[in-house]
Amino acid sequence: MKHNSRGFRLFPERREIAPHLVRPFHQFFEKEASSSILLLFATALALLWANLPFGESYHHFWEYHFTISIGDHHFSRTLREWIDDGLMTFFFFTVGLEIKREMLVGELSTPRRALLPACAALGGMVVPAVIYFLINHEGGEVSGWGIPMATDIAFALGVLYILGKRVPTGLRVFLSAFAIADDLGAVLVIALFYTHGIAVDYLSVAILLVIIMMIASYFWVRSTLFYAVLGLGLWFAVLGSGLHATVVGIIVAFLIPARGRYDTDRFIQEVQYYMSEFQCPSDGCGHSILLNQRH
Repeated sequence: MKHNSRGFRLFPERREIAPHLVRPFHQFFEKEASSSILLLFATALALLWANLPFGESYHHFWEYHFTISIGDHHFSRTLREWIDDGLMTFFFFTVGLEIKREMLVGELSTPRRALLPACAALGGMVVPAVIYFLINHEGGEVSGWGIPMATDIAFALGVLYILGKRVPTGLRVFLSAFAIADDLGAVLVIALFYTHGIAVDYLSVAILLVIIMMIASYFWVRSTLFYAVLGLGLWFAVLGSGLHATVVGIIVAFLIPARGRYDTDRFIQEVQYYMSEFQCPSDGCGHSILLNQRH
């Protein structure tokens, strides 16, 4: 802190505004379960709003349109679609990074362990679709068999985060991997059976950007800006193609380099080998070095 000759402070100390009010919010958002509590609170608020006498305003609110223009290309979506295709992409990106870490060094690091959530996700897609078909095969709503296939990963993980450390890490990783695989399968089903038209030009750009990111990852390109720009371009390309853009979060998460350029285990072994060259076989080693220094 700087003072003048009379002892007065030239620059007063910065103080936190109302620390007794701000500190509880900081502690709340640092907790892992805080996002789950907000999710459940927002869900309850939405249900209440939608069922009040003025509930129509809830639906009008989500149907408000926003448009983003890039040159001659215009992307017009409702507020609901921007959240589903935009903000949920960041959610899938963070979950994808967690799954990738578990596949490299964690609970899913072996094919045998990774096979279980994949098979569970397959069963979680097929069984609900079959049940839906058996119930509705005589009616005109049989085409909706793909609706019950998807798992709401946000709520599934939200329940686990509320339970906190009482839930084993393996169970959390299993459910995350299961929900990711299930959602990717649902996106694939939507693309194949429910998308009426796919823009081939946008899809071609998306494939090209994925190939570029794969090459960059192979050569250990680690620029955050590089992957951010390509990821944003990939998001716009997938969105313009007519596919669900949340899949971009998973793609980018899995293409970001996670391993170092050099093998860590081999590096440690080589360092230990060379360090062993300097180990003294007896206690007189240090004394002999001192004698050599005198000469």
